[in-house]
Amino acid sequence: MDLTQGTVKEKNERAKKMMLWFGMISIAMTFAGLTSAYIVSKERPDWLKDFELPSAFYISTIVILASSVTFHLAKNAIQKDDRKQTTLMLLLTLILGAVFVVCQFIGFGQIIEAGYYFTGSQSNITMTFVYILTVVHIAHVVAGIVVLLVVIYNHFKQRYKQGETLGIELGVMFWHFLDFLWLWLFVLLYFIR
Repeated sequence: MDLTQGTVKEKNERAKKMMLWFGMISIAMTFAGLTSAYIVSKERPDWLKDFELPSAFYISTIVILASSVTFHLAKNAIQKDDRKQTTLMLLLTLILGAVFVVCQFIGFGQIIEAGYYFTGSQSNITMTFVYILTVVHIAHVVAGIVVLLVVIYNHFKQRYKQGETLGIELGVMFWHFLDFLWLWLFVLLYFIR
């Protein structure tokens, strides 16, 4: 397909999708570097082999999966011009996104209760990696929530309708990407110790 062909609208949509892909690839490379460092560091003699992930991380995994489903349903609903269903699914996605972040901080509390800290004499390299990986992901989820708020704003301004859904499509793509990223981190932290 020739990327220079098509209407101005089609070119604009392709450009925006390409920019999102570039952004997601760059974020993925950041996490690839962090997870590589995690995997290499697990050979250290002071690496914890028996740590347990906080239960809140399990809950947050279910929550972020559910939020991906609700955001996808919102996109499907607006493509059918079902504004009421779109509103419900977008607001539910926003609530689930906030619950995910809260669960992550509850997880940090559980890590601290277990006696592990980010820095200081009671810290260790294993838990420092857990903190870094999850905090960097939370920062991106906060960016995703900002994107979601923009999508909700545009929805209430009635900028999306059947055939005009680029903004919500881009938001859903980014949200699914964040979901996949968390699943990768969760599996990494669960299985590679």
